[in-house]
Amino acid sequence: MKVNNMVNPVIEAINKRKSVRAYEPKPIPRDILNMIIDAGNQAPFVSEKRFQPWRFVVVENQEFKQKLAQTTFPIWERFMEGMKETSPDLYEMGVMIYEAMDDPKDPVYYSAPVIIFVIGPTRNATCCALACENIMLAATSLGIGSCYVGFGAMVTGNDDVVQALELSEDERIYGPILLGYPKENPSKELADALDKIGPKKKEAVIKWI
Repeated sequence: MKVNNMVNPVIEAINKRKSVRAYEPKPIPRDILNMIIDAGNQAPFVSEKRFQPWRFVVVENQEFKQKLAQTTFPIWERFMEGMKETSPDLYEMGVMIYEAMDDPKDPVYYSAPVIIFVIGPTRNATCCALACENIMLAATSLGIGSCYVGFGAMVTGNDDVVQALELSEDERIYGPILLGYPKENPSKELADALDKIGPKKKEAVIKWI
């Protein structure tokens, strides 16, 4: 977007951000990751302690990512089974993208190189969500794809994962957020599936007073 003949990089990043569900299998440089996390840490917040209420757990280890996928896949599978009758269109889209995925299939974390768990108190949900948005916008501005995956937070049934995340009873997971370089040449089947499940955005509903 141009303002006074100048490109506004913040508005441009907001307009370009989208949920990426296919990633190149290459790491993100640590300095870029730190820049993205710091952007999340700059989000607005309210806290009685006057400090940010959130913390970040960054997952790059492949073995731990497999543990996350093994924990959440049965939950995703049960959810999809329930969607057959209640939301057949969503069920069809979920099956479509799953079948088009490369092996090993990961319909929750999409084999993303990096998973960021934003963790904070349940009473600070809005603040933590703002930190998540900052992370995704910063990633977009640096050419990194992102995706906020609700299923990815359903790991509290695995004691090993809970211990690794150091998750306390008064905390919850916001996100997590997937990060990685968008896949440049996905198969035609995967590209078609991703295109079909993409959300359709309408113009803003506005009332001026």
